Amino acid sequence: MRIGIDARMMGKGFGLARYIEQLILHLQIQDTENEYIIFLKRDNFDTFEPTNSNFKKVLADISWYSFEEQLKFPWIIRKAKVDVMHFPHFNVPVVYSGPYIVTIHDLIMFHYPRQEASTHGPFVYWVKDFVHRLVVRSASRRAKHILVTSEFTKCDVHETLGVAMEKMTVTYQAPFANAAPSNVGTSFILSKYKITKPYLLYVGAAYPHKNLDGLLEAWEIFQKKYGKEYQLVLVGKENFFYTKLKNTLIKESNDVIYTGFVPDDELSVLYQKTLLYVFPSFYEGFGLPPLEAMTRGVPVVSSNASCMPEVLQDAALYFDPKNLEEMADTLYKCIIEDPTRLKLQENARKLLLKYSWKVLAEKTLHLYNQ
Repeated sequence: MRIGIDARMMGKGFGLARYIEQLILHLQIQDTENEYIIFLKRDNFDTFEPTNSNFKKVLADISWYSFEEQLKFPWIIRKAKVDVMHFPHFNVPVVYSGPYIVTIHDLIMFHYPRQEASTHGPFVYWVKDFVHRLVVRSASRRAKHILVTSEFTKCDVHETLGVAMEKMTVTYQAPFANAAPSNVGTSFILSKYKITKPYLLYVGAAYPHKNLDGLLEAWEIFQKKYGKEYQLVLVGKENFFYTKLKNTLIKESNDVIYTGFVPDDELSVLYQKTLLYVFPSFYEGFGLPPLEAMTRGVPVVSSNASCMPEVLQDAALYFDPKNLEEMADTLYKCIIEDPTRLKLQENARKLLLKYSWKVLAEKTLHLYNQ
């Protein structure tokens, strides 16, 4: 069988890129029978070198979410004569008529649209958003099968898009390997980012569904109730939402530090020294960041919304993300109660054994063969 995988997003960095990278890496180890056609863009074509002779590269230098993707990419796939295609994201060309599997990671666009982040005017944004939703609905309706990231996402796709439950399979992802800490020195790194007190850490984007506005409001409550002995450190690449957050909510006087982007080796130091990792999100399809904090031995305090209790189970302390007082109290509880912190760390070590890229690839391969 000839299996095609759209790997134009493959690489290191954001979650989807790593998902594709890890899937292909483990399929090369596990499958020596099927033939694979890996479709790549020019910028990642040379970075992928197959380690299994059954894997072949094909250049598909086509931008994501473009008209060219809708019209030209299907022709490239047909020319490669694949028997089944795997699209690891919702952007399946509407005119593609071959059998395929699609991975749906979440339905954030249906629940938390981001018009304010668009560089286009409201009308252009509305048109693009409308088209994207049509593509997602079309992709889910025509797919032979759908891979989803959690039971929560499975139910969300069922309720939002009307997809039958039996048409979907959950394949849990896994946290990634940690970078070695910087050899520059802990004191230098903390000083570089103006961290002068024990601190709480958040690493990730500042999109509206991440609820950082709520976290900062809860932090004001925290400081009023429990004093100013701690700092809150936010790490993430600057974009529209972090700029907005800085301009409206982050003040020099309230012990909130926004670092911007932090290299992996320096980020490892920040994880090493933090008291806890906080994850206040309203909505996630899976939620890798708190799992990655757990791999570093950091206690996690998380929202109880969407998939988080399913994914983190008893390895996190939970709060209602809409209840700011409860959020502040839960953060303090995790700081001062050593038995609670130790129990969370112990539970995390057990939980992490559940998540495996090897298992994800095995389940995906089983679906290909079906």
